Amino acid sequence: MGAEALAQRIGQPPIRARDLLRLHRETYRVFWRWSDAAVDYAMLTGSLHTVFGWRLQVARDANDRSLRNFPMQANGAEMLRLACCLGTERGIEVCAPVHDAVLICAPLDRLDVDVARMQDATREASQIVLNGFELGTDAYVVRYPERYMDSRGAVMWQRVMALLDQVEANFLNGSVDNRNTLDTLKTRNALDTLNTPNTLDTPDTLASPI
Repeated sequence: MGAEALAQRIGQPPIRARDLLRLHRETYRVFWRWSDAAVDYAMLTGSLHTVFGWRLQVARDANDRSLRNFPMQANGAEMLRLACCLGTERGIEVCAPVHDAVLICAPLDRLDVDVARMQDATREASQIVLNGFELGTDAYVVRYPERYMDSRGAVMWQRVMALLDQVEANFLNGSVDNRNTLDTLKTRNALDTLNTPNTLDTPDTLASPI
């Protein structure tokens, strides 16, 4: 992030932002030497790569910040992918990666055990990718009959469900009667299922360890 963007973010004049960036470089000199070295390597060799060989081809006009971010973001993705593989191979029901977390599903009587095992898998993945360095994890657990809901998507979810409620009401009142409406109602039923942790016949629980 440059001085102008930082100034806008914190609501301070650019001179204050430049001072903060200077202080950051002075305080975290080892990090900045590493970051500068990544940019130098990229421009000299024309590429950057992760520990497992995922390669980024670097053009002459490459964005400096993108080059600095690549080693962190791409190797973070390697850790997440490896954690998902390890969890799946150990019998954990991995539903999906979610940004920098892993969403799993487990029966209530096995929930705490599976959360701990998934956290072990993520720590092991970090050790493999970071040459022995272990990253810590935390877990957010949702137990049946509660539902997982990301507050950032709550408004859109409520808007979509309200529209589907209206479609259903119109269909039941006989004001509409066509195949598109039936397809819409099937979508509503599918969304209800997705929003419920208990997608099986037994109470399951969603957990997101990382």
